[in-house]
Amino acid sequence: MKSFVISGITLAVAAMVLCNCHTQKKTAASTSTSAVTFTGNVKSLVETKCAPCHIPDKGGNKKALNNYDNLKSSIGDVITRINLNPTDRGFMPARNPKLSDAEIAVFTQWRDAGTPE
Repeated sequence: MKSFVISGITLAVAAMVLCNCHTQKKTAASTSTSAVTFTGNVKSLVETKCAPCHIPDKGGNKKALNNYDNLKSSIGDVITRINLNPTDRGFMPARNPKLSDAEIAVFTQWRDAGTPE
């Protein structure tokens, strides 16, 4: 009987610890997502990774993505295309290496946070 009580207590403590860890991870993820903004994070990434094609000042003739309104209205398509493989039709950035997972995550987090300026 004593062994059964100790096992039950151990199981309850383990369940509380696991539930608490999950909540902390979720809170940390949502905090980092809400911290991503166009001006603070996304614009500089666009200017370095999407140039010259999407930067008119650098001679680009495609839709200007260094403009908040343009990128906001196109973010779904941009995320789809940067997630493609370089051999896939529509891959971006064309003729350049695939963005890193961390760089792609910036775009995704920005979209998920509601595309704050």
